[in-house]
Amino acid sequence: MLKSLAAPVCALLLLASAVNSAYALNWFGRGHGRAPHGNRVNICHGYSCRLVTPVKLSPAEVAKIAGALAKGAPDAAAERRAVSAAVQQYEVIVGKHVGTSHDLPGMQFGRAKPDQMDCIDEATNTSSLLLLLASHGYLKHHQVLEPAQRGFFLDGRYPHATAVLSVNGSGAKWAVDSWPRANGEPPVIEPLPKWRRERHTDADS
Repeated sequence: MLKSLAAPVCALLLLASAVNSAYALNWFGRGHGRAPHGNRVNICHGYSCRLVTPVKLSPAEVAKIAGALAKGAPDAAAERRAVSAAVQQYEVIVGKHVGTSHDLPGMQFGRAKPDQMDCIDEATNTSSLLLLLASHGYLKHHQVLEPAQRGFFLDGRYPHATAVLSVNGSGAKWAVDSWPRANGEPPVIEPLPKWRRERHTDADS
C-alpha cells in the first residue's frame, strides 16, 4: 500500500514545486534578468540588471554552495540557516566569476558600476540561487516565491525588493535579503511582514 502511494505523493510534491517555481519565474518574465537553467545562472549587476552575465557553475561549486543543505535540515528554521550559508558561498563564488567580489552593502548612489549591485540585482540573483537549490532537491521545507517589493517614495521609502521563501504547510513567507550586506556576508532573513514594515534602507537593515 505504501509503495503504491509513493509515486502519486512524489508527483504531487513535484507539481507543488513546479507551481511555486512558476511564481518565481514571473519575476524574470517581467524583464528582471534571465532565469537559471540547470547549473547556469545569469548574474545581474551594474544596477537593475543593466548587465547580465551568464555563469556556468561546476558540480563542485554547486556542492560547495549547497553545503549544509545537502545533509538535510530537520526543520524550516534550520533550513533557513543553511540557506544563509548558501547565499554567502554563492556570492563569493559568483563574485570571482563576474567581478563583483567587492560589491558594497546597500545603495551606493552614483556608483552604478559593473562591480556593484542594487536591490533588483540582489533579489534576482538570490532568487536564481534559490531556484537552483530547489531544482537540485536541496530545499525540503520551503518553496521559492516571486520577489517581494516595498516602498514607493510617497510613503517616505525608497522602492526595495527581496527574494522570498514560503514555508511548506504553513505558507509563512520569509524575506531573504542580501542587499543590505556586502558581498559574501550573511543576508537578512526575516518574516516578510516584518520586512515590509521596515523603513530603513541602509546597511544596518
